[in-house]
Amino acid sequence: MGQVEDLGPVAEVVARVAINAALHDPRFPPLVTEEIANLDIELSVLSLLEPIAPDSIVAGHHGLVVARDRCRAVLLPQVALEKGWSGRKFLEETCEKAGLAPGAWRDPATQILGFTVDVFPEGGVRTITN
Repeated sequence: MGQVEDLGPVAEVVARVAINAALHDPRFPPLVTEEIANLDIELSVLSLLEPIAPDSIVAGHHGLVVARDRCRAVLLPQVALEKGWSGRKFLEETCEKAGLAPGAWRDPATQILGFTVDVFPEGGVRTITN
């Protein structure tokens, strides 16, 4: 869980997102105290979102936001790296996550935005550059 919009100072956003991820992520049961010691924490700070042409998407370098009407999804560049997806497959999967058909990106009404990330894992920083 995360936040794409800039809604305040970074420290406040990180605190709010951490609470939401720990307690309100519908994909997982709420975190319990005994699990905290075993957590691996990683923050991904996104660049500005910018329109990106489908053929310009570099899997593992770009993250994507796909939006049309009330459907919207975000996938970080790390997802494409972990799954071994091509740029096109990454775009199709982002469409599906948004609740759209895989080829919905071809519709001019579908907005495709790209971004890069700076990743802050525990103990260091790295930039996704693939």
